[in-house]
Amino acid sequence: MIQRRDFITLLGGAAVAWPLAAGAQQRAVPVIGFLGVETPDVFADRVRAFRQGLSEAGFVEGRNVALVFQWAGGNYDLLPTLASELVRQRVSLVVTGGTAAAARAAKAATATIPTVFYMGGDPVSLGLVTSLARPGGNLTGVTPLATELLPKRIELLHEIVPAATSVAFMANPNSTQPSQINEVENSAQALGLALHVLRATTDREFESIFLKALDMRAGGLVISPDPLFGGRDEELAALLMSYGASRTDMFRVVGVYAGRILNGEKVANLPVQQATKVDLTLNMKTAKALGLTIPLTLLGRADEVIE
Repeated sequence: MIQRRDFITLLGGAAVAWPLAAGAQQRAVPVIGFLGVETPDVFADRVRAFRQGLSEAGFVEGRNVALVFQWAGGNYDLLPTLASELVRQRVSLVVTGGTAAAARAAKAATATIPTVFYMGGDPVSLGLVTSLARPGGNLTGVTPLATELLPKRIELLHEIVPAATSVAFMANPNSTQPSQINEVENSAQALGLALHVLRATTDREFESIFLKALDMRAGGLVISPDPLFGGRDEELAALLMSYGASRTDMFRVVGVYAGRILNGEKVANLPVQQATKVDLTLNMKTAKALGLTIPLTLLGRADEVIE
């Protein structure tokens, strides 16, 4: 026999739960599904920037929007399954962070759920959008001009070590696009440099890549704009030079776009945003350790000099 105290407790619980459930249906908040190509620790700074952009558009997690995450952990073969899982959960919007592979997985999984991507490369040539100005479908997003900046990175490296006869390029075979490798090869060839393409799929391979570059007597190493490499700041902190758009600034824009879409703007009419500011950072401590003299003309162009 059920005790009176138990009955009162159960009845009280039900009485409280029913109005809350009804209210939740009335005040249902939108859910954003975040498809990440790496791990949460690698993307921590970018997720913070994304949340900041959302807040600028009027959305705060836990108040009027919810976030669910699917992380591939560097296993790009998982992306189609993870994208389909987000669709199964009936999220209001999908955000893909990092590569064209994630954006393609989202595009294949749904033609109706709005999707905002962050990726290097040209989304038009990759078939993700009709044009940058008018994407035309359910995808839009942000691109940091990663491929377009590769020739300039080769030129900057050549400016610092003009006597070098070869350079190495560290690429992730899971995500580095053939067009990016072609850009680097063409730029190196134009400067009379031989190119060594070295491949890494995990951060554990970084040291062996550097050793290979030394064995090949490469004058320098250019690193592919990839989430795996961009998220390993501590391991790569001693690098001599960086040139590119701020990934946190770009992810803030992704957050703003997500908020604008949740506020009712049509994805098809939101142009793909491109980086408008590119920063050059020089590490003088590393330069001194390598016995390099940075040209004054290059120092004058630097946005940040690390002493």
